[in-house]
Amino acid sequence: MNPFSIFGVENLYRLSRSLYLRKYFRISKGIDSLNRMTNKCAVYGATDIGIGTQFAYGGIAVVIHKRAVIGKKCMIGQCCTIGRVPSNGRDTPEIGNNVYIGAGSKILGGVTIGDNSIIGPNAVITKNVDPFSVMVGVPGRLLTVINSENIGRFSDYGVEQIDQ
Repeated sequence: MNPFSIFGVENLYRLSRSLYLRKYFRISKGIDSLNRMTNKCAVYGATDIGIGTQFAYGGIAVVIHKRAVIGKKCMIGQCCTIGRVPSNGRDTPEIGNNVYIGAGSKILGGVTIGDNSIIGPNAVITKNVDPFSVMVGVPGRLLTVINSENIGRFSDYGVEQIDQ
């Protein structure tokens, strides 16, 4: 086991999050700074990230807004931005469970990403994404819908079985 694995992005985030929820804001902010220095990413304790969410390549260059909401068991690739676009109402993304976010993707504004969706590498998402969708391109467009016939092709991306 690597003795420096305690400084991984997930571990530092969980520590910062627990301190943030206990209202130790200054210590939480210090852990966030340590995370930024050691892992070259901006993942804050104020952000609500579900259990089991992982960061590819140690979360290098990942930026997540403090008010974004990310579901359980998601995979976030390197160089991703999950950010705010000022607007009336909700202005930060809400990402469902089991979502795969490819490297270099940008998810911007008050969008909702449905459960079991795949965001392709370098896609820019500015509109809501339905569950079981594969989105690619700039701007993000629907490539295919995951259904019971093609779900085997997407099992490596963490997509779970479709309820019949």
